[in-house]
Amino acid sequence: MFCIKIAELTVGIDNRYRHAEHLCRDYICHGEPSFCVRVTDDEISAEMAAASSEVTPDYAESICIYRTICKTLPEYGAFLLHASVVECDGLSYAFAAASGTGKSTHTALWLRHFGERARIINGDKPILRFDGDRVLVCGTPWCGKEGYNVNAESPLHALCFLERGDKNEIAPIDSGEAVMRIFPQILLPTDEAAVDRLFALIDRMLRQIPCYLLRCTVSDEAVRVAYNGMKGN
Repeated sequence: MFCIKIAELTVGIDNRYRHAEHLCRDYICHGEPSFCVRVTDDEISAEMAAASSEVTPDYAESICIYRTICKTLPEYGAFLLHASVVECDGLSYAFAAASGTGKSTHTALWLRHFGERARIINGDKPILRFDGDRVLVCGTPWCGKEGYNVNAESPLHALCFLERGDKNEIAPIDSGEAVMRIFPQILLPTDEAAVDRLFALIDRMLRQIPCYLLRCTVSDEAVRVAYNGMKGN
């Protein structure tokens, strides 16, 4: 068993395989855990059976561990968002989209375009939590195949839903449309009370954070359009 610190929570992980500890090596901490997780052999077997490609038991365990963590997060005022989050000049921009749309490709372009001004907080599965009136994006070791993550927190400035397009254009969307677009990008707990807490957190976030729809190509121009549209330039 070992402990990690993510989203200001100390989480105990009772692991069977060493992969989970290696994956979390930059987040390992000491202290009394806020809660502990352990997955069963049946959960690992089910994850392996459901995978689109062959996976090993140790990899499957790490996926199940994070799923269990994320289903518990709403009890502590935090939740998982399936998105790629890039920070530029100290503010973060979350890009959410269906898998395969190119959100990680788009955020990687920010690194090339802005250089040292930018970094990717998490490429696929960050955690969001509240700090007073701010929404913070929290890095986690579960971050997609590209491995983009840093053990850091950053204030979320905008949430952008990304679609492929023939030209680059961005526009604000209202909270009603944002709600419909965000539901495929969250993980629903199985407990009804936890679901209610999650929905309250999402409603609070959408009241504070401006949301946009970006249709774009894979280009530096797409980065400029996205940045200027969300920055307000």
